Amino acid sequence: QVQLVESGGGLVQAGGSLSLSCAASGRTFTRYGMGWFRQVPGKEREVVSTINWSGTSRYYADSVKGRFTISRDNTKNTVYLQMNSLKPEDTAVYYCARGPMDFIWQFDEYKDWGQGTQVTVSS
Repeated sequence: QVQLVESGGGLVQAGGSLSLSCAASGRTFTRYGMGWFRQVPGKEREVVSTINWSGTSRYYADSVKGRFTISRDNTKNTVYLQMNSLKPEDTAVYYCARGPMDFIWQFDEYKDWGQGTQVTVSS
């Protein structure tokens, strides 16, 4: 099992930016892909973005394409989510999780969820 710790959430006005980080424990970070998901109370968790082990393949949900950027630094065991042009509908708890090494669209395979970080976008 891998322990994941998210940080970087907060309150921002619409149109603003936030950068999330997810630090992973252990020495096997390069053996798996990583993903960011979000959840609003009363709704199912949804995928935001995923990245493969080397950072050469990325997936973005249609709702965040062109605004969010996922990246990873394997030397720091950390995955990032840069969020620009934030909208009120981006308000959610954001979670990171580890997933398949390369088949990053297999969203049901993600596990070892972090505790989440709250992102609130005011209008």
